[in-house]
Amino acid sequence: MKVADRVAALPAYLFARIEQKIEELKNSGVDVISLGIGDPDRPTPPHIVQALKEQADNPENHRYPTSVGLLAFRQAVANWYQGRFGVNLDPRSEVVTLIGSKEGIGHIAFCYLNPGDIALIPDPGYPVYGIGSALAGAENYILPLTAERHFLPDFGAIPADIARRAKLLWLNYPNNPTGATADLEFFQSAVSFARSYDLIICHDAPYTEVTFDGYVAPSFLQAKGAKAVGIEFHSLSKTYNMTGWRLGWAAGNPEVIRTLGTLKSNLDSGAFQAVQYAGIAALEGPQDCVREMRQVYQQRRDIVIEGLRGLGWQVDPPRATIYAWAPVPPGYTSLEFAELVLEKAGVVITQGIGYGAYGEGFFRISLTIPTERLLEAFRRLKEAFGAFVFD
Repeated sequence: MKVADRVAALPAYLFARIEQKIEELKNSGVDVISLGIGDPDRPTPPHIVQALKEQADNPENHRYPTSVGLLAFRQAVANWYQGRFGVNLDPRSEVVTLIGSKEGIGHIAFCYLNPGDIALIPDPGYPVYGIGSALAGAENYILPLTAERHFLPDFGAIPADIARRAKLLWLNYPNNPTGATADLEFFQSAVSFARSYDLIICHDAPYTEVTFDGYVAPSFLQAKGAKAVGIEFHSLSKTYNMTGWRLGWAAGNPEVIRTLGTLKSNLDSGAFQAVQYAGIAALEGPQDCVREMRQVYQQRRDIVIEGLRGLGWQVDPPRATIYAWAPVPPGYTSLEFAELVLEKAGVVITQGIGYGAYGEGFFRISLTIPTERLLEAFRRLKEAFGAFVFD
C-alpha cells in the first residue's frame, strides 16, 4: 500500500539511532541515565488528582464534552491570565480548550495555510511547528535563532516577498530547546511586523511559569495590539506536572480562536470533562506546588551549569525552561557527541540537529530527572572525559 505523500514527506525520526544504542546498552546491563526527555518526573499535585477522582465519579462527565471545552475551564483560564499577566480575555470567544497544546499547534496550520502559503518557523525549535504546516501543504521559511542574537529571530532579515506570502509566524519564549527568553519590547516588534504583513502570530508559551532567579516571563498577549494579530498556546503540562493529562488551551484573537474551534469540532470531541475540572483545580487552587517546582528545577539547573563548567564549558545559567543548551566540543557533530557521551558514560543527551539545521553544533540537557541521578550523570561524565578544550 502506498503511503500518502504528505506522510511520506515527513522528516526522518532523528532520534532513532540514539534510541537503538540505548536499547543495546540496556540489554547489555548498562544503567543508562537519560537527560534527554522533557517530561517532568515529579507527580501531579495531590489536590489536582483529587479533583479528577471526584469528577470521574460524576456520570455527567462520562458523556461527550464540547469540542471547545467547558465554559468553567475557559473562565478559569481567563481568570488566570488576568491575575498572572493583567490580560483580559472573554472566556466565550477568546479561549478554546485543547487536548494538550500540541494538538492545537498541529491543527492551526490547517485553519490558515493553503499550498503555496508560507509559515515562518524558528530554528532550532519544536518540530511540530514545521510539521503542521508541511502536512497542510504549505512551505516553511526558516528563521535562524543564533547565539549572537540571543536566540531571537531577526524580522528585518525576512525578505519582503516571503513576508507577503506568509500566513503564520511561530514564536516560543521561554524557548525550547535553547532556554532563551524574550521581553515585551521583542513581542511589540513582532506585533508590528505581523501588522505590516497581515499575518497571524502563534506564540507557544508552556514555560512561562518555569522561571528562575526571580525572573518573571511575560505573555505575548501583554504586548499592545497582540490580540489583533495572534494567539497564545499554553498548557498545564510543565507548570503542574500534567504532561500525560493532555489539557491546554489557545487564547487571543477571537476570529482565530473561533476558526480553530470550528476545525476541532470536525476532528475531535474535546477533552474529558473530569480532566478539565482537574485543570480548574490547578489554575484556581493553591500555587505552592508551582513555587516548589521552580525551586527544584533551579537546584537542578545549578547542578547542570556547575557540572558543565567543570567539564570545560563557559555557559550562562538559563533564566527559564527545563533545559540547558550548550555547544558541542570542537570536532564533533551534535549526533556524534551524543553517541560518544552515551557510549562512554551511559548518559543520554539530545543532539541539537533534532530541532533543526541551526541546532547543529549544540546539545540539550533536560532537568526532569531526580537530583541524585543528575549528580550521578555528571560524576560519570567527569570520570569519562575529565574536561573538554574549547578554543
